Amino acid sequence: MAIAEITVDELAELMQAGVRLIDVREPNEYEEARVPGAVLVPLGTVPDQVDAFRGDGPTYVICRSGARSMRACEFVNEHGVEVVNVAGGTVAWLESGREYATGAA
Repeated sequence: MAIAEITVDELAELMQAGVRLIDVREPNEYEEARVPGAVLVPLGTVPDQVDAFRGDGPTYVICRSGARSMRACEFVNEHGVEVVNVAGGTVAWLESGREYATGAA
């Protein structure tokens, strides 16, 4: 099954509705800059944290550029979880000029 993708513009609209966003980068990357509201689940821990992706409706997944998040999406999708990859990742979010969070969650 193909993984759906959205742009950061589409994500920004969805974030206003309070969707679930998981960031699969490493903790140091997450602390440096992230989409406000994103929850950290580093890629290496995804197999042990599939339940973090479960919930009502899709879970949106982001990384730096979209590659790691796509790998995470493919993995959790195989476990029956509806996920959507954020194309362009955090780099695209920052380049769009939107607000971002820093520091530990």
